[in-house]
Amino acid sequence: MTEPVLERLLADETETARLGEDLAFAVRAGDVLALKGDLGAGKSTLARALIRTLADDARLDVPSPTFTLVQSYDTRIPVHHFDLYRLSSANELDELGFEEALTQGAALVEWPERAEGELPKTTVLIELVQHGEGRLALLSGQGAAFDRAARSLAMRGFLESAGWGEAHRRHFIGDASARSYEIVTLAGQEPRVLMNSPRLLLGPPVRDGKPYAVLAHTAQSVSAFVAIDRALKARGVSVPEILAEDLDQGFLLLEHLGSEGFLGKDGEPVAARYAAAAELLAMMHGKSWPRRLEAGPGRFHEVPPFDRDAMMIEADLLVDWYVPAISGGPASDDLTTGYTREWNALFDRLRGSEYTLMLRDFHSPNIIWRGDRSGHDRLGIVDFQDALIGPAAYDVASLAMDARVTVSPDIERQTLDAYVAARLAAGPFDTDAFREAYAIMAAQRNSKILGIFVRLEKRDSKPYYLRHLPRIRDYLRRALSHPALASLKDFYDTHGLLEERAL
Repeated sequence: MTEPVLERLLADETETARLGEDLAFAVRAGDVLALKGDLGAGKSTLARALIRTLADDARLDVPSPTFTLVQSYDTRIPVHHFDLYRLSSANELDELGFEEALTQGAALVEWPERAEGELPKTTVLIELVQHGEGRLALLSGQGAAFDRAARSLAMRGFLESAGWGEAHRRHFIGDASARSYEIVTLAGQEPRVLMNSPRLLLGPPVRDGKPYAVLAHTAQSVSAFVAIDRALKARGVSVPEILAEDLDQGFLLLEHLGSEGFLGKDGEPVAARYAAAAELLAMMHGKSWPRRLEAGPGRFHEVPPFDRDAMMIEADLLVDWYVPAISGGPASDDLTTGYTREWNALFDRLRGSEYTLMLRDFHSPNIIWRGDRSGHDRLGIVDFQDALIGPAAYDVASLAMDARVTVSPDIERQTLDAYVAARLAAGPFDTDAFREAYAIMAAQRNSKILGIFVRLEKRDSKPYYLRHLPRIRDYLRRALSHPALASLKDFYDTHGLLEERAL
């Protein structure tokens, strides 16, 4: 099968460096990028730009590895720069520690022809050839590494169509999904955020012939973000303005709302900020939200309901992932049956709850603090594409029991009080019903998170999420202290689901 080939015309050294920058955003541990070309073709320029981008340091010294044969860099993704020109045999790759380097990071290889076919089949080849006054870059390969490179080049094409083709790209943040974000800068312009949101790949069926993402109503395309963004902005919520979009490819150029996180300087929760966020939720929950939102001309997003199936498939993550991790084996039929029974009884109690637009992950990583603003404009909100129509109490629970930071019982209480006070100031509000729904949603969300954080470690090799588990168990204990959850609390206690365990 013929490998796909991508062509990029590079008019000068600046554009060669820009290609290196683009490729840096595609690199992952285990990747091999092979640079082929005559002396003076621009291999060193490309390699230097790629390594400096990964290091986020435009002045990093990147010497040629011609004499050392390999130079290693402890960058965002460790990269090992090999020069094979002086290899007398491909067998010498082992002596250079090539395979070990791939277990630690990525490899950038100059003069790959000296490897005599010993490089992995998934190697991405970048060949630089003279083309008039400039160069032509030919990229070929197969597999995930090549696909990522192709997507990164497509992102540059999107920037070019938006008038930002000469922008510098800098890693901003990634999340637990396949989405990623970059900061892009261009002389004379305010920094922007480049959002890369590939279409969701649905996994295997898990229940009733449906994948998990379908049952949980996870957004499958960037259209959801666009539609919800516009609806929120129209109702007074500070969300990023969309400056350019490609809904088919999943690229957005967004306003940069600011750099200050929602937490204090030491990463601690600030009570006044949590109260302000609670008041923003109260304002939102006092408005009407249509279920059909426009994403663009002729494109609409139907906001899904947070129905029983979605609530249950999320809660079941505890049984599917957390229980095996703490017990060493799958959950028993008795535990699974009882768990489903207890949760269904609680979901029945939500029937009379207030339902509204539920952003789903309304917590510190997705809130930007803008202290120079006033009122609700102090809070910039991002990451809401998975929003549903669900219980108003859910987002309050997401905020007051912030999964990424320890919120004390006092700050949790103050956050709830601020929300309730704002709702009462706006009109009649059933406080008791809200607090019961809050406890149920807090228990459901934190049960889900216990499972998700274990899944991220077991399935996705992201062990750093496990450090949050003691906090999540504490939040669960708080939620289960509500009288309406007494039966569920007994069930969790009986099966040891809240015991402190080292995973």
